[in-house]
Amino acid sequence: MATHPLLSRLALALFPALLAAQTVELERVAVTATRAPEAPGQIPFSLTVLDGDTLRQAPTATLDDALRDVPGFSLFRRSDSLTANPTAQGVSLRGLGPSGSSRSLVLLDGVPLNDPFGGWIPWSMVPREALAGAELVRGGGATAWGNAALGGVVQLLTVDPTSNLSGYPAPPEGKSAPSTSNPIGYLSGGGSGRMAVQGGAFGTRSVEAVVDVPVGNGALQLLGSDFATDGFSLVAPGDRGPIDIAAWSRHHWLTGRWEQPVGTDAQLVVTARTFAESRGNGTPYQQNSSRENFGSVALRVQPSRSFAWTATAYAQDEDFASTFSAVNAARTAETPANDQFAVPATALGAAWNGVWSGADGSRTSAGGDFREVRGETREDYSYTNGNFTRQRIAGGAQAFAGLFALHERTLAEGWHAMLGARLDDWRDTAGHRHETSLATGAVLRDDHYADADGVEFSPSAGLVWEPAPAWRLHAATQHSFRQPTLNELYRPFRVGSVITEANPALRTEHATSAELGADYTQGALTLGATAFWNDLRDAVSNVTIAQGPGTFPLFGTIPAGTTGQQRLNLDRVLVQGLELSARWRPVPAFSLQLDCLFDDATIRKAAVEPVLVGNRLAQVPRQSAVLGATWRIAGGLTLTPRVRWIDRQFEDNENTLVLGAALLADLNLSYALGPRSEIFLTVENLGNARLETGRSADGTVNTGAPRLALAGFRSKW
Repeated sequence: MATHPLLSRLALALFPALLAAQTVELERVAVTATRAPEAPGQIPFSLTVLDGDTLRQAPTATLDDALRDVPGFSLFRRSDSLTANPTAQGVSLRGLGPSGSSRSLVLLDGVPLNDPFGGWIPWSMVPREALAGAELVRGGGATAWGNAALGGVVQLLTVDPTSNLSGYPAPPEGKSAPSTSNPIGYLSGGGSGRMAVQGGAFGTRSVEAVVDVPVGNGALQLLGSDFATDGFSLVAPGDRGPIDIAAWSRHHWLTGRWEQPVGTDAQLVVTARTFAESRGNGTPYQQNSSRENFGSVALRVQPSRSFAWTATAYAQDEDFASTFSAVNAARTAETPANDQFAVPATALGAAWNGVWSGADGSRTSAGGDFREVRGETREDYSYTNGNFTRQRIAGGAQAFAGLFALHERTLAEGWHAMLGARLDDWRDTAGHRHETSLATGAVLRDDHYADADGVEFSPSAGLVWEPAPAWRLHAATQHSFRQPTLNELYRPFRVGSVITEANPALRTEHATSAELGADYTQGALTLGATAFWNDLRDAVSNVTIAQGPGTFPLFGTIPAGTTGQQRLNLDRVLVQGLELSARWRPVPAFSLQLDCLFDDATIRKAAVEPVLVGNRLAQVPRQSAVLGATWRIAGGLTLTPRVRWIDRQFEDNENTLVLGAALLADLNLSYALGPRSEIFLTVENLGNARLETGRSADGTVNTGAPRLALAGFRSKW
């Protein structure tokens, strides 16, 4: 990342109110859009590349909140992973995926991070101190990655075990630095460790460390983290009652990575990870816990400068448990709604991809991948007279196998084209839902669903034109798909006064996406604009079909004030809008950035509930903006402030529950104690603004973090 000398006092005087968090795009290589290293300027889809230091210096307590600096990136809800229930930690790119299951693929070093059972994102297990960077491809990547990349791809890249303090892998002896013809993507550097300790408001404290140890001609990397917070109440002060308590959380993880050269042209990387988390969700009864064990093996081979290939295999075993309750109107008591005592899930996967570079500068990347997931929910429900009376076991298995090829070449001076195609075969098997009486053991329901399968074609095309040195124009389109998760297909649930039924007959989602953009760079100023269009068909949504009191076929008896929903396909949702960005760097010490997103996400056709037509998609604000800056002051002080504005949005597809607009200011200050250590202070929500994160039908409002201050120490060696 570029250094930042002293900003002139004149610039400071002109822009003191405009300081906010900075995201720096790096002109190195990006690997996510095509599964091969490539110069970012040649990628026709919207791409943002962030380095690890930028993510660490962001004025946020969590990594997922730091990523919200990127236009078009948002979470399922406004709350981040500091307090959100794991099942609500989805990711949405350009408003295309506002659901807990997400409609975008999140990768950690090339392996899917999306939960096998529900598709949500376990942000807590991502190492922030060990990140080399992040790549966000909005509206692209489906041809390379297949299922779940419908809205785009987010890849988080950790430092190589042989990395130095800059946080990027070094090329082995005899290998060259990264280039478009080096698909292994070695980067410069070498080093042995990093550590950060912080603590502050609401009893929040954490420690994270990365240690690299030479082992023969290879290296062993150990990464670990321990985090805890006493939390804060999730309910707005005016709505709180005696039952509302702070939403606490604890998690820890440990990762080991061993990298070993194999011969003169290959590297073997073995990774093992274990993770455990527990959370309180705002009332005494509502809690959840997660655990995961993960292992992977990757072999990267470059037999010549014109050809390289990578093979990866991984296995993941996890479990999840959660309790839910219904709180009375006075918020003085809660009644258990269900006890999801176990959600075991596994994922097995393998991939191979190769890259061929032509003498004329053309390049072809091709390969295949396979992923199989299995999981089920085991839960007690129907609470009566102080006890649960029924038990449910529901779940199934899914398998995906795909082949892809992407070809890119320079057509003429200033013209670069990309064309790709992917073929996927998917299968849903072993779907089941078994319900019994806890008192008698009698079988109340024993459903076994027919297997389903399909074949999906995912083409893409893009063009980049540089008509003049200052201008870059890009256009791209893709067709993509997402198969509903096991959670959506088979698991009914209840949260508060809302009962949601599963639907094993859900259809596959499909999206046709297109974008057209232009970038202009002149001296210290860079301007960008991208118009995007997404036609989403058969979008899975929670649709209200019953209002209590009454007796209904799917739900049985529903009391007054309770809503019955079912997951159903909405025929057509149109998501279109405009991204605008401006970056100004008059001197290396000071940079200013403004990103705006205008997003119109509208339901255009819904045969299952025609009244929804014309409504905005839930959890998608029409407008949002981030204003940020980085200022490095003489003497080692660095300021990284951020101002974020979020337009109002709706909690529900009926557009009856409104979440108000919010203006939030955050600040990070760091002071260098030397070339390898610093102290820092992060303050989120400086103005203690009200951020509405949820609203129920009875008017109860949930809110995000109040002012949160954390101080810490970071060291590298």
